[in-house]
Amino acid sequence: MNIGSLLLDRGLVNDQQLEMAREQNSEQRIDRLLIEMGVIREDETLQLLAEELGMEFKNLKEFEVDRDLLDAFPTTAIFRHEAVPLVRENGHVQVAISDPFNLESIDELSTLGNCRIEPVLACREEILDLIKRNLGVGGDTINQMVAQRSDDEVDLLADIPEGMGELAESAQAPSVIRLVNELLVEALEQRASDVHLEPQEKGLVIRFRVDGMLRVQPVPPEINHFASAIVTRLKIMSRLNIAEKRLPQDGRINIRIQGREIDVRVSIIPMLHGEGIVMRLLDKERMVFNLRGIGMPQNVYDQFNDLISMPHGIVLVTGPTGSGKTTTLYSALNEIKSPTSKIITVEDPVEYQLPGISQIQVHSKIGLTFAAGLRSILRHDPDIVLIGEIRDGETATSAIQASLTGHLVFSTLHTNDAPSAFTRLIDMGVEPYLVASTVEGILAQRLVRKLCERCKVPFTPDPKDLPPDFLELDFETLYKPVGCRDCRDLGYSGRMGIYELLNNDAEVKRLCVEGASAGVIREYGLTHNMLTLRNSGYQRVIDGSTTLDEIIRITRGEH
Repeated sequence: MNIGSLLLDRGLVNDQQLEMAREQNSEQRIDRLLIEMGVIREDETLQLLAEELGMEFKNLKEFEVDRDLLDAFPTTAIFRHEAVPLVRENGHVQVAISDPFNLESIDELSTLGNCRIEPVLACREEILDLIKRNLGVGGDTINQMVAQRSDDEVDLLADIPEGMGELAESAQAPSVIRLVNELLVEALEQRASDVHLEPQEKGLVIRFRVDGMLRVQPVPPEINHFASAIVTRLKIMSRLNIAEKRLPQDGRINIRIQGREIDVRVSIIPMLHGEGIVMRLLDKERMVFNLRGIGMPQNVYDQFNDLISMPHGIVLVTGPTGSGKTTTLYSALNEIKSPTSKIITVEDPVEYQLPGISQIQVHSKIGLTFAAGLRSILRHDPDIVLIGEIRDGETATSAIQASLTGHLVFSTLHTNDAPSAFTRLIDMGVEPYLVASTVEGILAQRLVRKLCERCKVPFTPDPKDLPPDFLELDFETLYKPVGCRDCRDLGYSGRMGIYELLNNDAEVKRLCVEGASAGVIREYGLTHNMLTLRNSGYQRVIDGSTTLDEIIRITRGEH
């Protein structure tokens, strides 16, 4: 079959695209190359091949597999051939494959299952998702590990003393290493920011945080036999004490996966049913630090750019943990750095290494705190200083002093909105007149999930379902999530910021010196066109970037 000519005849590709693919001189089939190049979609190609070969094409998104049928085939063969048995009917078994020319997989599954196979075509990603959903992440590896376990194996009931190598040896077995690697690769493929391994009474639960939301990952129940080996393997990778199971430990792993350098922060805490692990994945290549790239609207960008271009003063970014504060500050530093200015940061931890910027890691145990680090770096003649977080009065006072001596200081605070930052600093013990004279502006922010561009659909909402303040805005059509293969049926893909920016003008300074509450400062800001977090989010709803439900979820309780 000349697949190239077939695609050309059906109008799925043109001569130029076909020629470009042929010039790749690859051993891959022409249709696979064109799919990789993004010229054609896999589902379109498979439907065409199914029609030509007299096969059936199936959509597996909502398909429920017969577990008894699945158990009749070896897990290893299912994973190796990327083929999944679907249903048994009329004396034969329907098996979904993504390559109609891979006859070897059909022959082997027919022999192993002792049945006649009827192949049907389905998208590769849907087949893999179905396999993972039913057999779990790393199911093939765990299946092999279970087969290798002997029935008379002795499980140790006591902790192994430090210096004994048996525990480390078991954790370094190739199958354990492969299982941990599969876990990390799967997390990266799903764009997870965190991986949670949670020991519970009934076994190990694994959850990925994707776009700020935790999702339970399907894993085979047999993984519980290897929970201890997985934890030990991660401790070895993090250079932690494998014999210590009573105290919390923090470590770091630097790995390269599929050509990408990944920094993994590991936190281990002893819990009731074992050691719980949370891994924060920092994908260095995926991060782009510029204010345009983080989705800052033009009006906020213009005002914020003026703030970060000032010769001295304090610029604060506020919000809860995981709201993108560090990314915004890194983007601001990248925006203003130049060979003529010296920038020094004090961070805990240093999340990303920025070229052209001097970065210091906080070590509280040896006395290198934010405040101590800031006092020292002022003798290094910096122009711009970044303090990772103002946590206490000492750090706040040091930041104020740095700004008074002619430095531009960036930092973060944990407050719910911009006006609350003034009162938080005063509560830390800083004199109100010092706060008023040094803080130039405060940016509060949150991260909201973006609608998937491939599957979002327009709709006209019922006014009864809309918040009263949203009805006051000018809009016609909104968008809602649907779910597709690109977004793993979530309807959302990626996140973006919503922002609330408060500039410190003469009136705000007066209110601050007089000890006005955050509510009074907020009321003044609203009367002078301060865009609130919720209104910033509403703008993103109207332009089709996200949904009203998402904005209400993130800004619940805020005005």
